Amino acid sequence: MPDHPSSPFARLPDPAQFRFNPKFALGILGAIILVTGALTCAYQVPANSVAVVQRFGAWLKNVGPGLNFRLPFGVDSITIVEVQRQLKLEFGYSTPGNTNPYQSPYSRDDLEGEKNMVTGDLNAVVVEWVVQYHIADPQAYVFEFREPPQTLRDLSQAVMREVVGDRSVDEVLTIGRQEMETVSLDRLQQLVADLKMGIHIDQVQLRNVNPPPPVQMSFDEVNKAQQEKEQMINKATGDYNREVPKARGEADQVLSAAEGYATRRVNEAEGDTARFNSILTEYLKAPEVTRRRLYLETMAEILSATPGKVILDDKAANFIPHMALPDAAAPQGR
Repeated sequence: MPDHPSSPFARLPDPAQFRFNPKFALGILGAIILVTGALTCAYQVPANSVAVVQRFGAWLKNVGPGLNFRLPFGVDSITIVEVQRQLKLEFGYSTPGNTNPYQSPYSRDDLEGEKNMVTGDLNAVVVEWVVQYHIADPQAYVFEFREPPQTLRDLSQAVMREVVGDRSVDEVLTIGRQEMETVSLDRLQQLVADLKMGIHIDQVQLRNVNPPPPVQMSFDEVNKAQQEKEQMINKATGDYNREVPKARGEADQVLSAAEGYATRRVNEAEGDTARFNSILTEYLKAPEVTRRRLYLETMAEILSATPGKVILDDKAANFIPHMALPDAAAPQGR
């Protein structure tokens, strides 16, 4: 029975009228391939990165930041490496919100296992540290190791455990922190360079170094006692540095005064000797004149120091009347 003219099936074309056109299909497929290739051949390299280009899996070249092009359909593959970004690895602790999957320990067990160490004198310590690095050779970073950050984590743990194991607990907890950072940095840089990982280690920094929690209180008491000991030693050293120079100054002053007195006495003695020698020389030339001069000089010195004196001629007939002479300095009465 034929379809009614008003039926919707009456307007459908006859399937026999459709024929497969190979040229049209190939044109559609070619257009799809061209559009897909055009959309996938361009790529953008960020400003802080370098693109490592591989052709059929082999290294081809490194491409700098900007818009670049590649062969599509898997012929060229691109690996973006952030060479201008400073990366870090945290050991024994975790910073919330970090974007690097290798930055922090994977689990709580890994965190506890990383930071618990044994010193050279068989004491337990809890060490937290951070390693800062950047990618220096993108080609080596991509091709030499499957997971360079994880390899670097393992190397860092091995180096830090070796450094801690070479030292006593006192060195690790107190005076040896800076030296441990320096030694760890040198050893880790040497290992990374020998393995050609394409990484440069910028810094190794100890964050917290503490004894295990069960003995933390006892350690704090010991540390407090050591600090009080250092304070007392510093105070005693200050008193010593203040009193000893003072005593030395006073001693130097006494010695200087004694030396000055000795010099003065020696000079006076030498002067007296020179004076005596000059008098002796003159005496030998004219003994009588010299004796008289010395006598007169001596009498002048003695008489000038004696008040109320009366000088008489030794041939005077009567001495008594002269004794009643009034004092020349006394006032005269009427």
